[in-house]
Amino acid sequence: MRRIFIFLLFLPLAVSAQFNTDRLLMVGRSAIYYEDYVLSIQYFNQAISQKPWLYEPWFFRGVAKYYLDDFRGAESDCTEAIERNPYVVNAYELRGLCRINQKKFAEAVRDYDQALRYDPENQGLWHNRILCLIQEKEYDRALSEIDTMTTRWTRYARAYAMQAEVFLLQKDTVRAVKSLDKSLELDPYDGGLWAERAVISLAGEKWKEGEEYLSKSIHLLPKNAGNYINRALARYNQNNLRGAMADYDTALDLEPNNFLGHYNRGLLRAQVGDDNRGIEDFDFVLKLEPDNLMALFNRALLLEQTGNLRAAIRDYSKVIEEYPNFWFGLQHRASCYRRLGNTRQAELDEFRILKAQMDKRYGKQPRLSKKQMRKRSDEDLEKYNQLVVADEQNVEPEYKSEYRGRVQNRKAELSFQPMFGLTFTRPENSVRQDRPYEDTVEAFNQQSKARTVYVSCDQTKLDEYRMKQTFAYIDSLSTAIDASKRTSDVKPLLFLRAIAYCSIQNFDNAIDDLGIYLQIDSVSSLAHWQRAVCQAKINEFNASQGTNTDLQSANVLGDLSDAIQLSPKNAYLYYNRGNLYALRRDYQRAIDDFTRAIALEQDFAEAYYNRGLARIYAKKISEGIDDLSKAGELGLYQAYSVIKKYTGK
Repeated sequence: MRRIFIFLLFLPLAVSAQFNTDRLLMVGRSAIYYEDYVLSIQYFNQAISQKPWLYEPWFFRGVAKYYLDDFRGAESDCTEAIERNPYVVNAYELRGLCRINQKKFAEAVRDYDQALRYDPENQGLWHNRILCLIQEKEYDRALSEIDTMTTRWTRYARAYAMQAEVFLLQKDTVRAVKSLDKSLELDPYDGGLWAERAVISLAGEKWKEGEEYLSKSIHLLPKNAGNYINRALARYNQNNLRGAMADYDTALDLEPNNFLGHYNRGLLRAQVGDDNRGIEDFDFVLKLEPDNLMALFNRALLLEQTGNLRAAIRDYSKVIEEYPNFWFGLQHRASCYRRLGNTRQAELDEFRILKAQMDKRYGKQPRLSKKQMRKRSDEDLEKYNQLVVADEQNVEPEYKSEYRGRVQNRKAELSFQPMFGLTFTRPENSVRQDRPYEDTVEAFNQQSKARTVYVSCDQTKLDEYRMKQTFAYIDSLSTAIDASKRTSDVKPLLFLRAIAYCSIQNFDNAIDDLGIYLQIDSVSSLAHWQRAVCQAKINEFNASQGTNTDLQSANVLGDLSDAIQLSPKNAYLYYNRGNLYALRRDYQRAIDDFTRAIALEQDFAEAYYNRGLARIYAKKISEGIDDLSKAGELGLYQAYSVIKKYTGK
């Protein structure tokens, strides 16, 4: 009876929390942090339906839509938020970004004007407004505002870079170079500035200088494919074909669908006699652009060179169909016909050539033209063998905002694999051949005989259908809990509802249910385990908002330690505690716990990976690389990129 009384005492709190708007907002923001944007929108929808006069749910729903690239919907939500509270700077800033992504630059300027009335010292707002003015070709006003920025923030390098961009648009290269040099003097570690400086050098055909600037940019921005494409162009024009080829290879490793990379590498491969791989590059280009006649003709030349005459004739014919007077193509097609013994077709092509009295050497493929390039939009077939450059060699404007880029891009580059928890979703992409197994979980499944519970560290997001199913399942569990008369009947329902809450990122409600469960059964290792995982998720989100989570972190440690005491052979508990220690930078304790996890589960890839990172952070590089190698061997392939980072290979 005492346990039933405690349960009834807590139950109203858990139920009422479902209708607490503040909690809905917090859960929705947490879902945004964990990149579950569709789910977060559902929570903000509920908050809006309950209190439509609040600006926060409108604004945060706009944030979620922005990350889903629904810029029009995000703009509309920001407008609703501004109507309810016209003094929130973030709403104007986000709406400005949405409008920028829709090319509504004039309207974005008005948003930044309004935002700067309330926050005149916000450097990012000034920066973005100037870029919008440049897009609107209001160069004089842009230069005036840049002068204001350089007065207020004398060491803001990007202001001088924007000034250089305006001068370039005004065809004043001398002043543009001067501004960029000033920018680089203030911030020599901005790879984007070096790339912009290189563009000016390449435009002036100063190939060596451009290569030097691009090398500095690549050192600072090693993942930017465009830098490698441009440096390849500079190297090619200095007859460094090997270096150009290496740059194209790297660019295509980073950006496999890059048109310029494949096209130009195909030309280089043709020049050095690597015909078959040149054909592969042009095959790829033609998948991207099936009607690209330049690529078609170059592939035809290589097919002819490698003896695939019928395929060559097919490609030549498509080109000649579009350009009947392309005599060089007729020469090659006639040659293919003759080699196949089709004299009649060959003579027809040769007659057309002779009739025009073409003065070209028969059947010889010219070498790749030196120091000549064509714009991508230039379709002059006589330039078929020239390297391609973009129509506009501009560096993409970099708008300043906390919303720029995905949330995950603002996290640490090298992060530990996540904790293992309990879920209803069967792990499909686990690195192990068999799914993670734990005795206590199987015992619960046998006892409850309800939905199967799995062990997983997958960050799987629910689609809309499964999300609705989960909400409906929670409602059915709540109804069953209300109707239950015995504590023994309530226990498994509470646990299942807690797991369901976790799957929709409602960790607070999950913790409430698990707290009640532990009041009934204080020796449940599963409840301690799952509550620790939920609190860790909340802590990560709160820490990202600047909240001190030391006390809550101690609660996570307490739950994991209690769970380990109750279930000392559970490898996932040691792994999770190791994660917690690692996040607290207590690397030696983390290493010890990961080692215990591996002793219990020999093929525990995530434990090897995390122990490898912990050892690297503890300055035990060699041992860490050994662990990462083992993690990669077990199927956790991202370990190899970390190994490359620390070995330089």
